[in-house]
Amino acid sequence: MELRLTGIVVKQEQRLQVANRIYQEVFNLQWVEKELEKLRPYSEAFTAWEESGCKDESRLLRGQALTDALAWSVDKSLSDRDYQFLAAAQEVEKQAIELEKLEAQVKLDAQLKANQILEEAKQIADLKLAEAEAVGKSITSKLLSNSGKHFEGLLQALRVAKQLPLAREIFQPQDESKMQIIDALSQAIYIDDGKYRELNRLQGHEDEVNGLAFSPDGETIATASADYTVKLWNQQGKLLQTLIGHKDAVFGVAFSPGGETIATASADKTAKLWNQQGKLLQTLIGHKDAVFGLAFSPDGETIATASWDKTVKLWNRQGKLLQTLIGHEDAVFGLAFSPGGEKIATASWDKTVKLWNQQGKLLQTLIGHENSVFGLEFSPDGETIATASADYTVKLWNRQGKLLQTLTGHEDAVFGLAFSPDGETIATASADYTVKLWNRQGKLLQTLTGHEDAVFGLAFSPDGETIATASASYTVKLWNRQGKLLQTLTGHEDAVFGLAFSPGGETIATASWDKTVKLWNRQGKLLQTLIGHEDAVFGLAFSPGGETIATASWDKTVKLWNQQGKLLQTLIGHESLVNSVAFSPDGETIATASSDKTVKLWNQQGKLLQTLIGHESLFNSVAFSPDGETIATASSDKTVKLWNQQGKLLQTLIGHESLVNSVAFSPDGETIATASSDKTVKLWNQQGKLLQTLIGHENWVFGVTFSPDGETIATASRDKTVKLWDQQGKLLQTLTGHENWVWGVAFSPDGETIATASRDKTVKLWNVWKFDRLHEWGCNWMRDYLENNPNVSESDRHLCDGVISCPVEQL
Repeated sequence: MELRLTGIVVKQEQRLQVANRIYQEVFNLQWVEKELEKLRPYSEAFTAWEESGCKDESRLLRGQALTDALAWSVDKSLSDRDYQFLAAAQEVEKQAIELEKLEAQVKLDAQLKANQILEEAKQIADLKLAEAEAVGKSITSKLLSNSGKHFEGLLQALRVAKQLPLAREIFQPQDESKMQIIDALSQAIYIDDGKYRELNRLQGHEDEVNGLAFSPDGETIATASADYTVKLWNQQGKLLQTLIGHKDAVFGVAFSPGGETIATASADKTAKLWNQQGKLLQTLIGHKDAVFGLAFSPDGETIATASWDKTVKLWNRQGKLLQTLIGHEDAVFGLAFSPGGEKIATASWDKTVKLWNQQGKLLQTLIGHENSVFGLEFSPDGETIATASADYTVKLWNRQGKLLQTLTGHEDAVFGLAFSPDGETIATASADYTVKLWNRQGKLLQTLTGHEDAVFGLAFSPDGETIATASASYTVKLWNRQGKLLQTLTGHEDAVFGLAFSPGGETIATASWDKTVKLWNRQGKLLQTLIGHEDAVFGLAFSPGGETIATASWDKTVKLWNQQGKLLQTLIGHESLVNSVAFSPDGETIATASSDKTVKLWNQQGKLLQTLIGHESLFNSVAFSPDGETIATASSDKTVKLWNQQGKLLQTLIGHESLVNSVAFSPDGETIATASSDKTVKLWNQQGKLLQTLIGHENWVFGVTFSPDGETIATASRDKTVKLWDQQGKLLQTLTGHENWVWGVAFSPDGETIATASRDKTVKLWNVWKFDRLHEWGCNWMRDYLENNPNVSESDRHLCDGVISCPVEQL
């Protein structure tokens, strides 16, 4: 505007043009442009850009140079071309920034994706490793269980079980791994009903535990130790009190009959009386050497103490010395009052046991042990005295001093013993690290293994359900016989060959070499014994309605009975042993397989309908398909044949390399399982095609059956085991416990129980539980130990967090 007013320039075609000729001559345009270039901070880039026809973006300003140029241009009036240059530079800069952001985001996304892939791979690798570790721990658990260390085996199995939910978060563990865990839990848990197994451990003493006692109500356990203390615990393993006062090792402890007083015997030559709150009531002073044992009289008024000074002293509750029994020629280790209180028995290093009255008169000396006698006990009825000796034996005597039995089996000195409250069982504790349980007839019932040093003492709880054992390893173990994971039916006098559940599952029938068939309920109670066969009974079957039982015998006959044991029919016609029998699904036909190389079909009235002939050797087994249309027969000629009911041969299954002992159809009829002396089980379809061969048994396979849902196959073998498999041939579980060949196996109709028949004269019932149920049982068994034992690691203490808690017997 100012230039126009001066007349130097005029506006033409929207641009200012020099109008003053003098000014135009003086102010040359090229000079102006050169001077302007000197003023532009970006003149070189600007010129190069113009020379490229304004197309070369590489000449445009970037970054700080652009920022500086924009700052310079503020408040200046520039040419259009300058503004174009700066605008183009800004646009390219914007695009470059956006591209950099995009590239950065792509890199970040790629990095995040890579990290995610790596993390997932790491998780999978970690879980694979955890799974492998779980399998390893499972194997360790089984090895521990098989070596008799069920407690350690179960603890290890629970550690493995804890890992299983972790592995489930991303992927299902391989069936094999999961089944290893289930197998480990099963082997750690399965133990015969009525047998004792380790339940808990009391740990806290700092030296050997020499003796222990239960309170009369069974709620408290007192333990005496070489650490100079006595500790009081509840049955859950919680430490209640520590009695401190003795100045040397404590060897013995006893509760008064009322439970209000505890007496303790010590190497400090004294015995002390305490209440359960740990208050010292009396100190009995008078012995000249260590006091090893003590006992209350049944009325609680007298306390007897046994000492290294060769004497036994009798005291009243106020600490007054009443009598000194003198007669032993060496240290007295143990003593006991008879149930009536009229006699006192004492055990001595001099190899004898002496009987006294309370007036101190020697009544009798029992001689027979060949070394020191450490412990003794009267039976609850007072008729028997049991004595434990360093000569490795326990002897049973009557009240007149006559030797009744000598229990042999320990491999080192026997330090202590106890009668069960019912008097039927004697428990013995030994330096061989074991506790043995015997009946009154001297039969060994069970050996408790697990202590890692000599076992000095033991006691039964008042209800007889728990045994506490004290060891030189500073530990007390509690053993219990709760739970019925495994039940054993005893009563047959010879091998048990066959068995079957009734269709309702409430009755089990068992066939034996002893010529009988026995009927039992699921609780193991014997209901009936079917007597009538003149030779071994090898097979049996219930009719579909359950009202009839057919039994096959080596006396060449098949007999039909009702469940009340009444004989209904005898099917006569076979010329040799009858090995197997089966009912058709409609119950109208009975098939019998014999060593005479035939299968015969009969109706229930005993009329012979058909005879199937075709095998080249004896028939071992016969089975109907679920639809009743097909009959399968297994033979010693190594084949299985399929027939229709009219006796027409449909198929011959060839593949076994030895006798075929058993045959079974799957519930859907699609699969046939055959068990052979070639140690295998084979699965076939009805067209005779071999589907699978199950390999794993170490000896002949005698029996095979399918679970009711068809998912599991159970096999019984001469190798003393039963194995469970899936239809793909994968081994799921091995049931061990029989002491001889296992001949037969059967599932209950609900699939929850497997029954097995053995040459060891027993039938065992196994609870077939899934993982969760087994886990619950294991946790409930171990819960007291995990919650209360001070030596449990923090990780182990939480092994069963979140697992249902209920009494073991309710599981």
